[in-house]
Amino acid sequence: MIQSDTINFDKKAMVSKVLTFSCVDGPGNRLVIFLQGCNFDCISCHNPQTINHCNDCGDCVSSCPTGALTLEKGKVKWHKSLCSECDKCIEVCPNHSTPKITTTSVRQMIELVDKHHAFLSGITLSGGEATLQLGFIIEFFKAVKASAKLSHLSCFVDSNGSLSEQGWDKLLPYLDGTMIDLKAWLDTTHLWLVGRGNQRVIESINKLASLDKLYEVRLLYIPNKTDLLTEIDALATYLNQLPAQVNIRINAFQHHGVIGEGLTWDKCTKEQMRQFSEKLVARLGRNVLLPSVYL
Repeated sequence: MIQSDTINFDKKAMVSKVLTFSCVDGPGNRLVIFLQGCNFDCISCHNPQTINHCNDCGDCVSSCPTGALTLEKGKVKWHKSLCSECDKCIEVCPNHSTPKITTTSVRQMIELVDKHHAFLSGITLSGGEATLQLGFIIEFFKAVKASAKLSHLSCFVDSNGSLSEQGWDKLLPYLDGTMIDLKAWLDTTHLWLVGRGNQRVIESINKLASLDKLYEVRLLYIPNKTDLLTEIDALATYLNQLPAQVNIRINAFQHHGVIGEGLTWDKCTKEQMRQFSEKLVARLGRNVLLPSVYL
């Protein structure tokens, strides 16, 4: 058992949003914490306001219809009690960020989990890219594991896989599982799509799989843009090396939340997803998980 006196309950994170109930972010019913900030700049991102941090330019203040935003001493301040969650501030933000960020301590997050723990199977840290705030995740997961009331909750991270091997080593003692995105097979395609190559992503998948810490690999199918179909044989050969218990999920590119160039791309239809998934399943010899909604 982890000693509570070794936990930094004052460690803080920049939190974009918290869902107190989700059944699509890992196994069972989960509390999901979305941390602000990402080191990828995906053209296809459906949550681009989580990439950058607010630079306090103030452009969003006048757009708020309820007066929930003010500019005080050069800083944008969000008044949650006045907010209608219309997201107009996100729409007008020139920095593709959000002023609705809370700085939350481990202690505060544990108190929130405690309120909902009876209905939960686990906790998932997502983003943005959650592992950019690795220190918070470690202290938070340590606190969960040290709590007699909460220790039954599984601790998962939803990640782009960019964390270094040393970073994973620090987190592994408190980690139960991960979901990792593999957005493209060729390094050049991945570099074009997200601004970084995929070597570290594949290294993360391999490491986590070898330690039974990989719950799911997520593929993003963008017809005529990504290389998953043209490289399907190599992709399937690689995925077949992963343990049988690892879920393979295919996400269909849609326009929801996307900005910029991605809005000019064709959405992935249900029929296109069926055709691609059938070809992949034929090569894998096992089923894959598919979207239930196309927006």
